[in-house]
Formats: sequence, structure tokens, C-alpha cells
Amino acid sequence: MRPRQLRWGWLLAVLLLGGLVVGPPASAAAGPADADADADAERALAERFAPVVRLVTQRVECGPGEPYQPSDVEIVLDDRSVALRGPWESDQAVGIAPTAEDLGAGLFGYHLDLPGNPLEAGCDYETWVRSTAAGSPPTAYAHVASEDGRDDRLALQYWFFYPFNDYTNKHEGDWEMVQLVFAASDAGQALDQTPLEIGFSQHEGMEVAAWDDPKLQIVDGTHPVVHPAAGSHANFFDDALYLGTSAEQGFGCDDTRDPSEGISPTVAVIPADPAAARAAFPWIAYEGRWGQREQSFYNGPTGPNTKESWTHPVSYQEENGRDRSYAVPSGGLLGTSATDFFCTAVSGGSEVVRTLANNPTRLLLLAGLVGLVVVFLVRRTTWGPVMPLRVARRRAVGQIIRAAARLYATHWRLFIGIGALTIPASLVAVGVHAILVTGPELPGLSVSGEDGGLRVTLAAVLTYLLMGGGILLVLAATTHALGEIDREAEVGVRRAYRLALARWRPLLGAFLVSSALVGLLGLTVVLSPIAVVLVVLFALFVPVIAFEGGSAVASLRRSATLVRAQLVKTAVLLAASLLLAGAVGPLLGTLLILLTGAPFPVANIVAGVTYAVLMPYVALTVAYVYFDARVRATLAEDVIADETLPAEI
Repeated sequence: MRPRQLRWGWLLAVLLLGGLVVGPPASAAAGPADADADADAERALAERFAPVVRLVTQRVECGPGEPYQPSDVEIVLDDRSVALRGPWESDQAVGIAPTAEDLGAGLFGYHLDLPGNPLEAGCDYETWVRSTAAGSPPTAYAHVASEDGRDDRLALQYWFFYPFNDYTNKHEGDWEMVQLVFAASDAGQALDQTPLEIGFSQHEGMEVAAWDDPKLQIVDGTHPVVHPAAGSHANFFDDALYLGTSAEQGFGCDDTRDPSEGISPTVAVIPADPAAARAAFPWIAYEGRWGQREQSFYNGPTGPNTKESWTHPVSYQEENGRDRSYAVPSGGLLGTSATDFFCTAVSGGSEVVRTLANNPTRLLLLAGLVGLVVVFLVRRTTWGPVMPLRVARRRAVGQIIRAAARLYATHWRLFIGIGALTIPASLVAVGVHAILVTGPELPGLSVSGEDGGLRVTLAAVLTYLLMGGGILLVLAATTHALGEIDREAEVGVRRAYRLALARWRPLLGAFLVSSALVGLLGLTVVLSPIAVVLVVLFALFVPVIAFEGGSAVASLRRSATLVRAQLVKTAVLLAASLLLAGAVGPLLGTLLILLTGAPFPVANIVAGVTYAVLMPYVALTVAYVYFDARVRATLAEDVIADETLPAEI
């Protein structure tokens, strides 16, 4: 061998020997180890901050409350009662019992179809989930997400899947998310930190809080507590009734009250690396919808991987997060009439829209029938002439409505002054309710267990008596004021109340006796219709006491005698006047909420004041009904049905 060849041979041998000793390049050898370390760090981070979920208790199957837990998506896979339909606008079934691998193909424009009709759900989905998911633990899908250009921040997401969304926008499948943000570039760094802030998904937006924010509840130092609203599953920081008036907040009411003990879902970690994520959870690549294809907001939702929060988690939270949600105040003037009305109206309206979408013909026929009945009733009655005074006169339904309105308008300062008593009575009632329900422990009465239930019952009884007593005085004072005006005597607010208080014993006695009878019958449920009839029969006891005197029991008997001859007429007028007084205020408050964004306490104050102002109109209507019934009863023996005679006594 030549010397030059020998030198090259030695050099090659040295290089080979060095390769054997040193091994392969560091990057090639450390790759799998680094990947395992990243996976371990992601799992450790996900386990450390796994949320505690407090669902609204459902005490009765298919009753109020939350029947669904955050579920393993496997409950909708490999199930022969679930179909895969599509693509695009087609409802053609392309597969039964789709697998995770089937969904992993992407399938944009496809739909999963669960067994049931979301527009007429009934108890179908709840029954199906109970049979399908029996023994399946609640599950949260954790995902460590980063964002290009935001190396200083790292997001830890927990995704919850619910089989059905039972909100104003009912639909199959529902995905919600809780997100923590760290000042870190990877999971390993985040393990040594506390989160900067946390965000809870709520409809199309989210509510955020700093980790040390008092509204955030934390268990064992690291586990945030989340309160999903019953039906909608929007996540909140506390148990309350929340109102939303936009897509971001949800249009309607989210109720997280009465939570059960918290559940700690099993954490399934979806790897941050896309390829590893698809390998471990093929369904994460699904681009279709997780529910039946329907119109508009009834359509099934897409999955996590299609959301902006999945690809741009930090920016999404910064741009869509807000620092508060608006809860209904626990108290307020006359309770929470405006906000309660808002919740009821939105819920009722959503049911109408849902029925229209599901069966438009049936709803339109029903609406047409109701319209015809209203037109018939309006045209059947007589509306004039209107004679507010000489009250002892026979009047038709329309004449009574207009007579009460005209007299109120003529003496509006007097009647507003009389109605104002309702306001302090309501404030006292609300204060008593707050002390008994949410206040400190009282001697012999704790705030929990059976004592807690007794406090709530006692608060309800006292609130009814205080509010009822205030309204009773308003009705009596208004009735006496009408009598004084009719005989052309001077009368003011003080004189009206002095006249009413002069007969407080029979008034209070009749109120208590009638309340006890109606309440006991109502508690039986079966006898509730009789309770409603008694309310109408006893409706005239205030004017009976004001203009005829008598004891409590005698006034109730006299009222029943007068009403019995025209039960329907009395019921219609009583219901119409109460509806006017009870609905106008909440309607105005709701309009304030929707049109001006007024704070809920302001809206409730407007509703309460309006109620107080209109309560005397109810009293005037009842008084005119009394005189109409009394005249007809008095002249029944002397006058044959001759409508030309002035029915005055």
C-alpha cells in the first residue's frame, strides 16, 4: 500500500471509530426522547389544572336541570343508531355507526345524525344517552395550543362534548371550552408557573378572569371550578341566573343555580403535534358537524379543530374575552319582574320559532284560531258610551274597560299617589326575603339542610303577606276613592287610606281566609282548578266591604253570590286588568334591556314602578264589575231584560 493510501485508510478508520463511540447526531437520537418528554409535560400540565365541573342538579328524569355530563365522543361512534349523512345539503345516509377513522377523513359538509329530532326533542336524547353512555366516565379533552408569532404565550384548553344542546337554539351535539393562558413557550415551562388568566366559553364569546380574580373558584390550589348553564352548557364562574342579549352572550337566560357537587372529568390529552393528535384521536380531523342538519342555529356544530380558538388561542381570547357576565340581581323593586319577564318571553318566543321551523302549518293554524277568537271577543262587547261616574250602572265588558281607564286618566295624580304604597311594601318584602334566604344564621335556623328549606318557605310566606297586604290596601283605598269621587266629595291619598284602614279587620280577615283556601287547594295540584275558580268568586270582596260592610266571611260569601251570575265576565275582566298591570312594566323593562342596554336593576325598578302605578286600575275595574253585578242582582226581579232602561240604583 502506498503511503498516501495508508494515510487515507487511517483517517477513515478514525472517523468510523469516532462514529461508533460518539453515536448518531444528537438531534436524531434525542428526537423520540424529546417527543416523549413533551407528551409527559402536556399530560402533567393537563392533569394539574383539570377543571371541576358543577352541573345543575336534575332531580327528576326528563325534568329541569342538566341531564348530560361532558361526554366521551366514543358514545356517538360505532353506534348503529347514529348515522353519517351528506355531503353538503344532502340528507342521504352514507354510513351507519361511523368510526373515528371514518371521521378522520375530514368529511367537510357532512353531518352526524343522532337518534331524535332536535326540534321536537322531548326526552328522546336523554333516554338514548342514559342507555348508551351507561358506565362511561365524564371526559374533558385537554389540548396544549400555541400560536404562530406568540411564542411568549401558551394556551391549555379543555374541550367538553355534550350530546344535546337544550337551549333556545336546540341542536344535536355541543362543544364548550375552558382555556388557561401561561407566559410560557411550551408545557414544560408552564409546569413551573401559575396561569395568567382563564377564559370560559359562552355561546359565541367568552368570559375571562385573572388567575387571582375573586370570582374564580379554585379547588386544591390548581383546579378551576366551572359552572355550565343547564341546557346551553355555557360556562360561568358562579351559580346565578345570567341574561344575554347578543350572540356573544347568548340571547336568553343561562341558569347555573342549584349546582350539584362538582365532578372531575377524566382528562384525555390530545397531543399538540397535529400528526400525533390524528394518530391518537382520528376524529379530531373531522370537519363536518356533530349533529343533525337543520336550519340556521338549530344546525349541529362543528368540532374543536374548526374553531379559531384552536388555531389562534391567544388572539381569540384577547379579542373575544370580556371581564363579566350579567346576572339577575337576587332582589330589587318588586323582585325581578323585568328580568323574569325577559327570560319567559325569550323562552316562549324560541318555542314559537322552533315550532314554526318544525311544523309551520300547525303553528299558523293555531295563531289564526287565536286571532279569530280575539276578534270575536272584541267585536262582541259594547265599547260605548263611556260613563265613568254614576258608578251603579250596568256596563258591558268594553264599557268597564274604558270607564276605568277614563276615570284613572282624569284623576291620575290621586291614583298614582295611592299606588305608590306598593313600592315601600315591596322593598320591605325583598329585604325580609334576603335576610331569611341569604342572610346570617338565625337562632334555631341554619342556612342549609332542612332548616334552609324552612327558611325559604318562611321567606316566601312573609313576602306574600307583605306584598299582598300592600296591594290589599291599594285596592281598598282606590275603591273608597272611587266612591267619594262618584258622590262629588273631596278626596285625597290620605283620606282614601283612612277610609280603607277604618275597615282593616274584615279586609285582612277576608284576605287571609281566601289565601288559605286557595293555597291549600293549590298545593294538592289535583284541586288547582277549583282554586282558580275561588280566586274569581272571591274577587269582589274589597268593594263589598267598602260599600256594604260586613264581616270577612260574609264579604266572601257576598262576592261569590254576585260573581256566580256572571263568572266568565268577571274572570275575563279580572285577568285582563291583572295582565295589563303585571305585563306592561316588565315589557318596558325588557325593552330597556334590549334597546338601551340599561342595567338589569334599573330595568327592574322601571317594571316595579309601572306595576305600582297601574295597580289602582285593577281596583277600578274590580269596582265597576262589582257595581255591574250588584245592579243586575238588585233589578233582576223588577226588570225584564230591557236594555233601554238606565240600570242605576
